[in-house]
Amino acid sequence: MRSNRGRDTRPELALRRAVHALGLRYRVGARPLKGVRRTADLLFTRAKVAVFLDGCFWHGCPEHHTVAATNAEFWARKVSDNRRRDRDTDQRLAEAGWRSVRVWEHEDPAEAALRVRAAVT
Repeated sequence: MRSNRGRDTRPELALRRAVHALGLRYRVGARPLKGVRRTADLLFTRAKVAVFLDGCFWHGCPEHHTVAATNAEFWARKVSDNRRRDRDTDQRLAEAGWRSVRVWEHEDPAEAALRVRAAVT
């Protein structure tokens, strides 16, 4: 588990490059809400937009998620808990006046960056 990075993954770096190329500036790995232990991958504080890059395995992508062969019950519960936390995070942000943008790791970074720009502007 230690080898699974929490940030600066290839998909995250690709998304950051694409968003930066559009002229947008952002904070990396910041918490949008004080007192809530949820960290956004990209944060646009003035526009109140939080971007989360979700891994297909960890967040249960409908296209690419695979069922774990070993310890399947544990992993199914883990993914279910992650999805529940994601919904809770989006709800808390919305209640505080923020917008959430969710990007799957398999998405094209350029297309995802356009979605981010649309949310920010």
